[in-house]
Parts: sequence; structure tokens; C-alpha cells
Amino acid sequence: MVKNNLLKENERIDSLQRNGYSIIQNSTRFCFGMDAVLLTEFVKLKKGDKVVDLCTGTGVIPILLSAKTEAKHFTGVEIQEEVADMAARSVILNDITDKIDIVCEDLNNLKGVFENASFDAVTVNPPYMIPGKALMNPDESKAIARHEIKCTLSDVLSVSSSLLKNGGKLFMVHKPERLNEIFTEMKKVKLEPKRLRIVYPRVDSKPNMILIEGSKCGNAGMIIEKPLIIYDESGAYMPEVSKIYEEN
Repeated sequence: MVKNNLLKENERIDSLQRNGYSIIQNSTRFCFGMDAVLLTEFVKLKKGDKVVDLCTGTGVIPILLSAKTEAKHFTGVEIQEEVADMAARSVILNDITDKIDIVCEDLNNLKGVFENASFDAVTVNPPYMIPGKALMNPDESKAIARHEIKCTLSDVLSVSSSLLKNGGKLFMVHKPERLNEIFTEMKKVKLEPKRLRIVYPRVDSKPNMILIEGSKCGNAGMIIEKPLIIYDESGAYMPEVSKIYEEN
């Protein structure tokens, strides 16, 4: 199939620099960013794992993870039909339809789509912002991706817990200012925080991202990993971040 036959108006194909994979994105819509790439580096999956990626967007997380892990299968869930369609075409583009399915659905309806406790891991790069507390993008698609319009943090964690087997893992990227709320909501749905990494733009700046691993019905006890610093004093990527992008 000719690649360009998979493209629609305003769309482009971007290389992911991994296994020769590429992704379809729309220049007028929300495109994946560093948070998605850092999450795929933070995720730890086992051979044969069955994984669901909530709020999958254009599918970058399952596509990258299918290239760098031995997980058996990925399901990406996206509520926006146009965005889910891009993700599905990216799966076709990379000839990995046997490894990744894309489901266009409201995550709050997933209890009727998948059986409870049917996944080994959940990955999610959810909307970070609470409506009314941050300036909302006038573009509806971007607003849905960034703001809790279609789902809340509580929704994401509740659904994740219901989908995970006991001992299953949640991997999420979010904002540090909501860390206390995240831990509170995780505890409510039996997701025990197990690993935390805080991301700083520069060594002397405030953090702007957090990477969290939780375990369904896990024992208490959390590892706080060394901070991840993105840029050095000159504005260039720090060596660890350069290595992540080289590998992705």
C-alpha cells in the first residue's frame, strides 16, 4: 500500500526513528510530545503482557512500545473519532495490525467493552488540566486532549483499576501539582503507588512532569527514582534524554 494513500487533508507522516516505524499526524490537531516519549521509556513490560493504552491519541505509545518490548498485544483507546482513525491508519502504515488494535470509545464505557481484570498493564497520558483552572484551547480536539472535558483523573484511575489484573501495572505521566490528588485517587481504587520519577526542564527549575507506576492491590512501598533533567545550561538535551530520543 502506498503510504500517501493513507493520508487525509493536513496530515503528514513523521518518522519515529524506531524499527522503521512512522506515525500519521495532523498539523491542525494535537500532536504527541515529549511526555509520551518519556512515558514509553519509563514503562516496564514483561514478555507476553496484554496492554491497554487509554487516551491513546494518534497511537504513539502503543506503537513505540510494540517496537521496544516483548508485550504480546496492545489496545489503544481514543474517544475522538478522527484521532482514533489516524491511529488506526498508523497501525496499518507500520504493518502491525496483529500487535495493535485501536478502539474508538469513551473510556467510561469500557466496562461494557472489555472484561474486568483482563489486562496486565495500563499506560495513559491523560488530559492534565481541570476546566476553569487553565486557559482552554479554542480548538475542540486540542482542548479534549489537554483538559478533563471527556474524562477526569478519577475516571482514568477507576477504569484502569477495573481493567487490570491483581498485580497488574499502571504507568501514567501527569503534572506534579496534582501529585497529592493522584495518590489519593489511586488509593481509592486499590492502585498502590510503587515508583515515581520527577522531570525537570533544567536543574534549577521547577518540575513540569511526573512519571508514576502503580500496582493493582500491591503492597505499600514506593521507589523514588533520580530526577530526570531535560536540558543543560546551553539548552541542549542532557545525555540521558538524548539517549532516549536516539533509541526512539
